[in-house]
Amino acid sequence: MTDLSKIPVSVITGFLGAGKTTLIRHLMRNPQGKRLAVLVNEFGTVGVDGEILRSCADENCPEENIVELANGCICCTVADDFIPTIEALMALPQQPDHILIETSGLALPKPLLKAFDWPAIRSRITVDGVIAVADAEAVAAGRFAPDEEAIAAQRAGDESIDHETPLSEVFEDQIACADIVLLSKADLAGDEGISAARALIEAEAPRRLPILSLTDGVIDPRVILGLNAAAEDNLDVRPSHHDGADDHEHDDFDSAIIDLPILADPESVAEAIRRLARERDILRVKGYLAIRDKPMRMLVQAVGERVRMQYDRPWGDQPRRSQLVVIAEHDAIDPAAIQAVFEA
Repeated sequence: MTDLSKIPVSVITGFLGAGKTTLIRHLMRNPQGKRLAVLVNEFGTVGVDGEILRSCADENCPEENIVELANGCICCTVADDFIPTIEALMALPQQPDHILIETSGLALPKPLLKAFDWPAIRSRITVDGVIAVADAEAVAAGRFAPDEEAIAAQRAGDESIDHETPLSEVFEDQIACADIVLLSKADLAGDEGISAARALIEAEAPRRLPILSLTDGVIDPRVILGLNAAAEDNLDVRPSHHDGADDHEHDDFDSAIIDLPILADPESVAEAIRRLARERDILRVKGYLAIRDKPMRMLVQAVGERVRMQYDRPWGDQPRRSQLVVIAEHDAIDPAAIQAVFEA
C-alpha cells in the first residue's frame, strides 16, 4: 500500500463491452492472497455484470463484498451512492485489502477520482491506479475516432457546437485518465490490429502510458495492482473534455429493456442483434435468455455485431424469462422498433 492507513482502490474503466467484467473475474480468481471487494456500476436497470461477478464469489471475495450500483452513472451520483457504498465496504467485519471499481462503460473517470478527496473517505482510501480497458479490434477499426468531416459540417451549421462525437469524447476521457491501458480481445484483433490500436492510443494519450494486450482478461495481477499511483493527487495531468464544468450529462446515451418469451432457437436473437447493430447503430446488448427444454440460462453479451452466447448456470428458483438491455446513442433507442426486430 502507498499508506498503511489507506485501502488501495483500482478504478477499471473502459467503453461498453471492452472486457472490464472479464478482467475483474480473472482478478477475483487470482487474488494473490488479498481479500478483495468489488463495486460494479452499470448503465441501465438490468444488473448483468454484477450478477456475473457474484457468481464468482469465494472466501477471498465473498458475496457481501460485491456491491452493485445500477441505473445511474457512478461519476454523477457520488454523494448519494458512491460515498455511502465505500463507507459500507470499509465497515465490513473483515476489511478488504484492495477494492476494485468497475465503472459504467459510459462513465468519465475523472469526476470519480475527485470523489476520493471527500472528507469522509480521503484519509482511508487511495486510488492505486486507473486501468483503462480498450477493445483492440474496435479501436483499430476507428470506431471511437471522431468523424472530423461530420463535426466540421455541424459546426458550419451551428457555430456554438464545440464537441466531438459522444463515443470519441468518452473514449478519450477514459484514456486520458489512465495509468495503464489494456488492449482486450487481442485474439480477435490479431497482430496488425493490436499495432494499429496501440498507435491510435499513443497518439491520443496526453502522456506516455504502458499499453499491454490480453485475451479473456488474463494478465498477471501484479502488473496492474500495486501501481501506487495516488491518482487523486495528480488530477492536473489527467485532462478531460469536461474540465471546468460543474457537472456533466449522459443524455447522449440511452438504454431499453427488451422482454422476450422462452425461445426455441437462440440464433434468431443473435441475428436480430447483428441486424440492430447494422441498421440502428446499437452499441451493446447484454442479458439472459430462457431456452426451451434447457435447465441452464443463456448469458448474452454483444458489442456491435459481435455476439457471444453461453450457458452460465441453472435457473434454480429464479423465474425463467428472457430479458435483454440494449444500449445506444439516445436517438437510436426506439424501444418499440427494437422489440419489433427481435420479434420478426
